[in-house]
Amino acid sequence: MANEDSALFDKGLPIRREVLGAEYVDASMANADEFMMSFQRATTAWAWGWAWGDETLNRKTRSLLNLAMLTALGKTPEIKLHVKGALNNGVTVDEIKATLLHATAYCGIPAGLDAFKAAHEVLVKEGALPPKAAE
Repeated sequence: MANEDSALFDKGLPIRREVLGAEYVDASMANADEFMMSFQRATTAWAWGWAWGDETLNRKTRSLLNLAMLTALGKTPEIKLHVKGALNNGVTVDEIKATLLHATAYCGIPAGLDAFKAAHEVLVKEGALPPKAAE
């Protein structure tokens, strides 16, 4: 790994742990074999060190952007991960809902429905919403 990538990895790892949770990140790193460790290092350096490490946007804004982009891409597992991260970054349930509604308007009902279901599951699990069937 180049020195610049190594520096970005070192910058990104604590950010990634704070946003996604140390338990999740540490497990991802510990469970990675040599092949998958290439991805772990790249995502930590580039996404977390380079993108999230840029202080131009705050973490709350970045979380909202991620939820909208992941909705557009239809990446349900990542939506779940980043809903928890959004809560860690101080995003409210109403802000998550407004972001997903906005994304639904631009990405379509199927993408929005998947995002809402994923977010609801995490919000209930994290105690941010009371348990109740999503319809």
